[in-house]
Amino acid sequence: MREVGISVLPDLLASNLNLVIVSTAAGRVSANRQLYYASPGNRFWRTLHEVGLTPVELRPDDYSKLLDYGIGLTDLEKGACGADSKLKPADFDRMRLRAVIKTRSPRLLAFNGKTAAAHYFNVPTSQTRFGRQSETIGRTVIYVCCSTSPANGHWSREAWEDLARALALTR
Repeated sequence: MREVGISVLPDLLASNLNLVIVSTAAGRVSANRQLYYASPGNRFWRTLHEVGLTPVELRPDDYSKLLDYGIGLTDLEKGACGADSKLKPADFDRMRLRAVIKTRSPRLLAFNGKTAAAHYFNVPTSQTRFGRQSETIGRTVIYVCCSTSPANGHWSREAWEDLARALALTR
């Protein structure tokens, strides 16, 4: 059951961020451990380091250190957790995300996976493409990256590399 106003994982946000990474919702392991991207098979932490977004490979317990690197985290669905296929599309709060991003105004926003982006843009996943999007939120440029979830059988790091290059150009 969903309780209004209750977050499974609190946002990791601050002023003057370079990048905010958005996923659909916390996975079950992350929700249970109260740590972002806590599933052992998730490629998130390794990917951030390998593409140069963080100088070291962080662990899920270190997620708050992302702020030291100008990176924040949030989800479209804050009140539920689990596999994307089990979540209710009506619970994805596009307007909340838009308001948060307009207020915080990071340089870039990256969706961790096409599913999160498709729910935000209100289009089918098949119509969502990786990379830089034409839409912005205020001054914030939007990217869609390949999901780092272990459930993603079509992994590619290319969009994450493009994101890291774009971020380097904004500094």
